[in-house]
Amino acid sequence: MESSSLIQRLPLEVVHAIAAGEVIDSLAAVVRELVDNSLDAGATRIHGSLWPDRWQVRITDNGRGMTLGDLEAAAHPHSTSKIRDSADLWRISSLGFRGEALHSLAQLGQLEICSRSAQDPQAQGWRKGYGRAMVDLGAGGAEPLAMAPGTVVTVSELFAQWPARRQALPSAAQQLRLIQRLIHVMALCHPGVTWQMEHSDRPWFNLRPGATAQDILPQILREVQPTDLQCLTLTVNPPDPDPAPGSVDGPSASLQILAGLPDRCHRRRPDWIKVAVNGRLVQMPELEQTVLGSFRRTLPRDRFPICFVHLHLTPDHIDWNRNPAKTEIYLRHLDFWQGQIRAAIDQVLRLNPQALPQEGQNQRLGQVLKVAETAGGYGVQRQVSLAVEGSAEGSAAGSAAGSAAGSADTGGGMVRAIAQLHQMYIVAEHPAGIWLVEQHIAHERVLFEQIQDRWERVPLDPPLILSHLTPPQVEQLQRLELEVDPFGENLWAVRSAPALVAQRADCGEALLELSQGGDLAAAQAAIACRSAIRNGQVLTLPAMQRLLDQWQQTRHPRTCPHGRPICLTLEETSLSRFFRRHWVIGKSHGI
Repeated sequence: MESSSLIQRLPLEVVHAIAAGEVIDSLAAVVRELVDNSLDAGATRIHGSLWPDRWQVRITDNGRGMTLGDLEAAAHPHSTSKIRDSADLWRISSLGFRGEALHSLAQLGQLEICSRSAQDPQAQGWRKGYGRAMVDLGAGGAEPLAMAPGTVVTVSELFAQWPARRQALPSAAQQLRLIQRLIHVMALCHPGVTWQMEHSDRPWFNLRPGATAQDILPQILREVQPTDLQCLTLTVNPPDPDPAPGSVDGPSASLQILAGLPDRCHRRRPDWIKVAVNGRLVQMPELEQTVLGSFRRTLPRDRFPICFVHLHLTPDHIDWNRNPAKTEIYLRHLDFWQGQIRAAIDQVLRLNPQALPQEGQNQRLGQVLKVAETAGGYGVQRQVSLAVEGSAEGSAAGSAAGSAAGSADTGGGMVRAIAQLHQMYIVAEHPAGIWLVEQHIAHERVLFEQIQDRWERVPLDPPLILSHLTPPQVEQLQRLELEVDPFGENLWAVRSAPALVAQRADCGEALLELSQGGDLAAAQAAIACRSAIRNGQVLTLPAMQRLLDQWQQTRHPRTCPHGRPICLTLEETSLSRFFRRHWVIGKSHGI
């Protein structure tokens, strides 16, 4: 009696169809795979054409191109020029390496490739169809073609044999948005490439090349100016990874941070926190949360940073074999990279005197200020010593601005207080122009970071009695590690308080404010806000200078702990343009 087996080997065409459906699942996936190949071929100009209604995509590049022999083998399953053996899986340095994309496209639609090798000036171009687009073009199924070096790949009738897939995909408008986001991120990862995109035979968008991602992002986010961004690239020596088959020693890694300055630009959603590794956007929630945490207490409530993180690592630190789209990876020493990103963002958010113009620029500004002083008659002495000892002058300034631990070195007097405006703003002279600093929130930032660094609770003797605290309020004070005990009916004795709060006459009101909720950082921000000098307080010039010195040395000097911008800058070049100093009128006018 014969026994029949229920388990059967799948036909090869079914296996290929299953694999193709995993690699190519949308029009955006087609663009992603073809653009990866173009970038791997060294293209500096990529042109994309989309016809969503015809389910057609064409990508043209000026890369190395292919010879006829490579063209014949390009769409065979698992055929690639990127790797040779299993050891190469541990030293992948290209965007594509599995040899699945072109074969999958040939299974799911009509695929045609035109290519000419750039390595041989005498070589000619060739055109070849694959899969259902295969036509009788003579020996090898290819025909000669006159074209420039590079490659043109056309995919038509995508998912024509798979109507369920077409119906399940988003609308054409949504797919176009996905493709646009894909190209935007690829342009950030590869800033030296020119991108030209069109759909339905109409121009869509272009991106000009640049030296860094800082030249690209303002083309993508039109409301962002280049001066709103700070770019930092650091060389990093990561820990040696665990030995892996075929791993090789490589150069040091690098970390690039492109961040929107929090006092100038931010987003309503966390949609522009991007992480890329070796030229490809990846999904790494751990690193994205690290970025969010690094911008905490620098942005307004419910606002999110603009930040692009790009890691350039040696191949033995990454395992790309996690999913077919290569958007998820295994990254070795994740905690190390989280620490590096925190430190880099911290450096980006600081004021950077090295990036400012030299003193020569300040000489022209000095002439403008001298004329203004003479005409305005406010008579402020501009020559101020930065090494002022003792507490700040003035009642509020003495208790607040002078509470910082000493005066900080500003690098040879980069910012010099020259006046107080409306008893709210400090007017400061800078080598690059004029700064207007809001005194209350600048001092709030100083105090907030001091409180963070030296969070200290002191005993209250006698204890402070508070009434009608709700249970959540009592729990909140205890979460802040304050000693709170019942003291009778609806009464509580607070036996300890933060040091700055304990010194204030309104200590009880401050504790009630702290009991309203929030984490430790929110409580520290509330204490700093309550303790900072108030607007309307007259400050002497030494007190203003001390506050400026202390503020410049904070870790996040651009915004207060609640996200308000601290400083308004007016560059000397802007002054020159406004006063038409570039005009040549004549010597008779004294110019």
